[in-house]
Amino acid sequence: MNLQRLKGEIALVTGADSGIGQATAIAFAREGADVAITYFRDRAGAEHTAREIEAAGRKAAVFQLDQRDSQAVAQLFRDLGSGPGMPTILVNNAGINSIGKHVKDMTDEEWDNVIRTNLYGPFYCCREFIRGLEGSDRHGCIINITSVHQEIPNAGAAGYDSSKGGLRNLTTTLALELADKNINVNNIAPGMILTPMNQKAVDDAAVRDKKAQSIPMKRAGMPEEIAHAAVFLASEHARYIHGTTIVIDGALMLFQGQGA
Repeated sequence: MNLQRLKGEIALVTGADSGIGQATAIAFAREGADVAITYFRDRAGAEHTAREIEAAGRKAAVFQLDQRDSQAVAQLFRDLGSGPGMPTILVNNAGINSIGKHVKDMTDEEWDNVIRTNLYGPFYCCREFIRGLEGSDRHGCIINITSVHQEIPNAGAAGYDSSKGGLRNLTTTLALELADKNINVNNIAPGMILTPMNQKAVDDAAVRDKKAQSIPMKRAGMPEEIAHAAVFLASEHARYIHGTTIVIDGALMLFQGQGA
Protein backbone atom coordinates (compact mmCIF):
# COMPACT_ATOMS: atom_id res chain seq x y z
CA MET A 1 0.00 0.00 0.00
CA ASN A 2 1.39 3.40 -0.98
CA LEU A 3 0.77 6.08 1.63
CA GLN A 4 1.81 9.11 -0.48
CA ARG A 5 4.48 9.86 2.11
CA LEU A 6 6.44 11.94 -0.42
CA LYS A 7 3.58 13.88 -1.98
CA GLY A 8 4.74 17.27 -3.27
CA GLU A 9 8.44 16.39 -3.15
CA ILE A 10 10.94 16.47 -6.03
CA ALA A 11 13.62 13.80 -5.81
CA LEU A 12 16.91 13.43 -7.65
CA VAL A 13 18.23 9.86 -7.81
CA THR A 14 21.62 9.36 -9.45
CA GLY A 15 22.38 6.16 -11.31
CA ALA A 16 18.69 5.30 -11.58
CA ASP A 17 19.02 3.30 -14.80
CA SER A 18 19.22 -0.02 -12.90
CA GLY A 19 19.46 -1.70 -9.53
CA ILE A 20 19.02 0.22 -6.29
CA GLY A 21 18.69 3.59 -8.03
CA GLN A 22 15.96 2.35 -10.35
CA ALA A 23 14.02 0.70 -7.53
CA THR A 24 14.33 3.81 -5.36
CA ALA A 25 13.17 6.20 -8.09
CA ILE A 26 10.11 4.06 -8.77
CA ALA A 27 9.32 3.69 -5.07
CA PHE A 28 9.55 7.47 -4.61
CA ALA A 29 7.10 8.02 -7.47
CA ARG A 30 4.64 5.53 -6.02
CA GLU A 31 4.80 7.54 -2.79
CA GLY A 32 3.90 10.77 -4.59
CA ALA A 33 7.21 12.38 -5.60
CA ASP A 34 8.21 13.69 -9.01
CA VAL A 35 11.61 12.21 -9.82
CA ALA A 36 14.63 13.34 -11.81
CA ILE A 37 17.02 10.54 -12.65
CA THR A 38 20.54 10.39 -14.01
CA TYR A 39 22.42 7.78 -15.95
CA PHE A 40 25.98 7.56 -17.27
CA ARG A 41 25.74 5.21 -20.28
CA ASP A 42 22.50 3.21 -20.07
CA ARG A 43 19.91 5.58 -21.50
CA ALA A 44 17.52 2.70 -22.26
CA GLY A 45 17.56 1.68 -18.60
CA ALA A 46 16.92 5.26 -17.52
CA GLU A 47 14.02 5.60 -19.96
CA HIS A 48 12.52 2.40 -18.55
CA THR A 49 12.71 3.93 -15.07
CA ALA A 50 11.05 7.10 -16.37
CA ARG A 51 8.18 5.09 -17.84
CA GLU A 52 7.61 3.40 -14.49
CA ILE A 53 7.61 6.79 -12.74
CA GLU A 54 5.04 8.10 -15.19
CA ALA A 55 2.96 4.92 -14.82
CA ALA A 56 2.77 5.78 -11.12
CA GLY A 57 1.22 9.11 -12.10
CA ARG A 58 4.25 11.29 -11.42
CA LYS A 59 6.57 13.40 -13.57
CA ALA A 60 9.95 12.03 -14.66
CA ALA A 61 13.00 13.82 -16.05
CA VAL A 62 16.05 12.02 -17.45
CA PHE A 63 19.57 13.47 -17.54
CA GLN A 64 22.86 12.05 -18.74
CA LEU A 65 25.54 12.80 -16.14
CA ASP A 66 29.22 12.18 -15.65
CA GLN A 67 29.34 12.98 -11.95
CA ARG A 68 33.14 12.92 -11.91
CA ASP A 69 32.90 16.39 -13.51
CA SER A 70 31.94 19.20 -11.11
CA GLN A 71 30.83 21.45 -13.96
CA ALA A 72 28.51 18.75 -15.32
CA VAL A 73 26.94 18.42 -11.87
CA ALA A 74 26.52 22.19 -11.58
CA GLN A 75 24.87 22.25 -15.01
CA LEU A 76 22.51 19.45 -13.96
CA PHE A 77 21.26 21.51 -11.05
CA ARG A 78 20.84 24.59 -13.24
CA ASP A 79 18.78 22.46 -15.63
CA LEU A 80 16.70 21.17 -12.75
CA GLY A 81 16.08 24.68 -11.48
CA SER A 82 14.84 25.87 -14.86
CA GLY A 83 12.93 22.64 -15.60
CA PRO A 84 11.43 20.13 -13.16
CA GLY A 85 12.35 22.24 -10.12
CA MET A 86 15.07 22.09 -7.48
CA PRO A 87 15.01 18.75 -5.71
CA THR A 88 14.11 18.46 -2.04
CA ILE A 89 15.42 14.88 -1.85
CA LEU A 90 18.84 13.75 -3.10
CA VAL A 91 19.85 10.10 -3.34
CA ASN A 92 23.51 9.65 -4.21
CA ASN A 93 23.32 6.14 -5.59
CA ALA A 94 25.52 6.14 -8.71
CA GLY A 95 28.78 4.31 -8.22
CA ILE A 96 31.17 1.72 -9.58
CA ASN A 97 33.00 -1.26 -8.12
CA SER A 98 36.77 -1.66 -7.86
CA ILE A 99 38.66 -3.43 -10.58
CA GLY A 100 39.96 -6.37 -8.53
CA LYS A 101 43.60 -5.30 -8.37
CA HIS A 102 45.80 -5.03 -5.32
CA VAL A 103 47.16 -1.58 -4.54
CA LYS A 104 50.64 -2.33 -5.90
CA ASP A 105 49.15 -3.11 -9.32
CA MET A 106 46.71 -0.19 -9.62
CA THR A 107 47.32 2.71 -11.97
CA ASP A 108 46.60 6.32 -11.10
CA GLU A 109 43.75 6.29 -13.62
CA GLU A 110 42.08 3.21 -12.09
CA TRP A 111 42.24 4.70 -8.59
CA ASP A 112 41.04 8.11 -9.75
CA ASN A 113 38.09 6.65 -11.66
CA VAL A 114 36.66 4.90 -8.60
CA ILE A 115 37.32 7.73 -6.14
CA ARG A 116 36.01 10.44 -8.46
CA THR A 117 32.86 8.46 -9.26
CA ASN A 118 32.04 7.21 -5.77
CA LEU A 119 33.23 10.11 -3.59
CA TYR A 120 33.79 13.25 -5.64
CA GLY A 121 30.49 12.77 -7.48
CA PRO A 122 28.35 12.61 -4.32
CA PHE A 123 30.32 15.53 -2.87
CA TYR A 124 29.55 17.64 -5.95
CA CYS A 125 25.86 16.65 -5.82
CA CYS A 126 25.58 17.38 -2.10
CA ARG A 127 27.21 20.78 -2.55
CA GLU A 128 24.83 21.83 -5.34
CA PHE A 129 21.81 20.40 -3.51
CA ILE A 130 22.59 22.37 -0.35
CA ARG A 131 23.17 25.54 -2.34
CA GLY A 132 19.87 24.99 -4.16
CA LEU A 133 17.92 24.82 -0.89
CA GLU A 134 19.71 27.79 0.68
CA GLY A 135 17.24 30.52 1.56
CA SER A 136 14.31 28.17 1.07
CA ASP A 137 11.88 27.15 3.78
CA ARG A 138 11.58 23.65 2.31
CA HIS A 139 12.89 20.64 4.16
CA GLY A 140 15.69 18.75 2.45
CA CYS A 141 16.89 15.17 2.67
CA ILE A 142 20.18 13.62 1.51
CA ILE A 143 20.57 9.85 1.37
CA ASN A 144 23.99 8.50 0.45
CA ILE A 145 24.19 4.89 -0.66
CA THR A 146 27.40 3.57 0.85
CA SER A 147 28.09 -0.13 1.50
CA VAL A 148 28.95 -2.56 4.25
CA HIS A 149 32.44 -2.15 2.81
CA GLN A 150 32.64 1.23 4.50
CA GLU A 151 33.46 -0.98 7.49
CA ILE A 152 34.58 -4.39 6.16
CA PRO A 153 37.21 -4.11 3.42
CA ASN A 154 37.95 -6.59 0.65
CA ALA A 155 41.43 -7.23 -0.72
CA GLY A 156 41.54 -5.99 -4.30
CA ALA A 157 38.92 -3.32 -3.63
CA ALA A 158 40.97 -0.45 -2.22
CA GLY A 159 39.23 2.18 -4.34
CA TYR A 160 35.72 0.99 -3.53
CA ASP A 161 36.40 0.48 0.19
CA SER A 162 38.11 3.87 0.51
CA SER A 163 35.42 5.72 -1.41
CA LYS A 164 32.58 4.20 0.62
CA GLY A 165 34.36 4.89 3.89
CA GLY A 166 34.97 8.44 2.72
CA LEU A 167 31.32 8.86 1.75
CA ARG A 168 30.28 7.66 5.21
CA ASN A 169 32.50 10.32 6.77
CA LEU A 170 31.26 12.97 4.35
CA THR A 171 27.76 12.13 5.55
CA THR A 172 28.60 12.48 9.23
CA THR A 173 30.43 15.76 8.60
CA LEU A 174 27.44 17.10 6.68
CA ALA A 175 25.16 16.00 9.51
CA LEU A 176 27.02 18.38 11.83
CA GLU A 177 27.02 21.20 9.29
CA LEU A 178 23.33 20.80 8.39
CA ALA A 179 21.81 19.94 11.76
CA ASP A 180 20.20 23.37 12.12
CA LYS A 181 19.64 23.93 8.39
CA ASN A 182 16.45 21.84 7.94
CA ILE A 183 18.30 19.20 5.91
CA ASN A 184 18.58 15.61 7.08
CA VAL A 185 21.49 13.50 5.84
CA ASN A 186 22.00 9.77 6.34
CA ASN A 187 23.59 6.70 4.75
CA ILE A 188 22.16 3.40 3.68
CA ALA A 189 24.82 0.68 3.65
CA PRO A 190 23.67 -2.32 1.61
CA GLY A 191 25.24 -5.74 1.78
CA MET A 192 24.94 -8.20 -1.10
CA ILE A 193 22.09 -6.94 -3.28
CA LEU A 194 21.08 -8.50 -6.60
CA THR A 195 22.00 -5.65 -8.93
CA PRO A 196 24.29 -5.33 -11.98
CA MET A 197 27.20 -4.83 -9.56
CA ASN A 198 26.62 -8.48 -8.57
CA GLN A 199 25.72 -9.65 -12.07
CA LYS A 200 27.37 -13.07 -11.70
CA ALA A 201 25.19 -13.79 -8.68
CA VAL A 202 22.12 -12.51 -10.53
CA ASP A 203 22.78 -14.83 -13.46
CA ASP A 204 24.04 -17.95 -11.70
CA ALA A 205 22.18 -19.56 -8.78
CA ALA A 206 25.30 -21.54 -7.78
CA VAL A 207 27.34 -18.35 -7.43
CA ARG A 208 24.48 -16.69 -5.58
CA ASP A 209 24.11 -19.59 -3.13
CA LYS A 210 27.84 -19.78 -2.48
CA LYS A 211 28.06 -16.08 -1.68
CA ALA A 212 24.98 -16.32 0.53
CA GLN A 213 26.72 -18.78 2.85
CA SER A 214 28.48 -15.86 4.56
CA ILE A 215 25.13 -14.12 5.14
CA PRO A 216 23.29 -15.33 8.27
CA MET A 217 19.93 -14.96 6.50
CA LYS A 218 21.32 -17.16 3.68
CA ARG A 219 20.11 -14.96 0.86
CA ALA A 220 20.98 -11.82 -1.04
CA GLY A 221 18.85 -8.72 -0.76
CA MET A 222 16.68 -7.17 -3.46
CA PRO A 223 16.92 -3.56 -4.67
CA GLU A 224 13.37 -2.91 -3.49
CA GLU A 225 14.44 -3.66 0.09
CA ILE A 226 16.85 -0.74 -0.08
CA ALA A 227 14.24 1.43 -1.75
CA HIS A 228 11.75 0.89 1.11
CA ALA A 229 14.32 2.21 3.59
CA ALA A 230 15.05 5.21 1.36
CA VAL A 231 11.35 6.09 1.24
CA PHE A 232 11.22 6.03 5.03
CA LEU A 233 14.33 8.19 5.41
CA ALA A 234 12.93 10.70 2.91
CA SER A 235 9.58 10.92 4.70
CA GLU A 236 8.54 13.17 7.57
CA HIS A 237 8.58 10.13 9.87
CA ALA A 238 12.41 10.12 9.84
CA ARG A 239 13.10 13.79 10.58
CA TYR A 240 15.00 13.00 13.82
CA ILE A 241 17.22 10.41 12.14
CA HIS A 242 20.33 12.35 11.25
CA GLY A 243 23.96 11.47 10.61
CA THR A 244 23.54 7.73 10.89
CA THR A 245 23.92 4.64 8.73
CA ILE A 246 21.14 2.13 8.22
CA VAL A 247 22.79 -1.20 7.42
CA ILE A 248 20.72 -3.55 5.24
CA ASP A 249 22.74 -6.73 4.88
CA GLY A 250 20.94 -9.78 6.28
CA ALA A 251 23.38 -9.60 9.25
CA LEU A 252 26.43 -10.03 6.98
CA MET A 253 28.51 -7.61 9.06
CA LEU A 254 27.78 -9.57 12.23
CA PHE A 255 29.08 -12.73 10.58
CA GLN A 256 32.51 -11.25 9.88
CA GLY A 257 33.74 -11.72 13.46
CA GLN A 258 32.46 -15.25 13.91
CA GLY A 259 34.89 -18.13 14.33
CA ALA A 260 37.87 -15.90 15.13
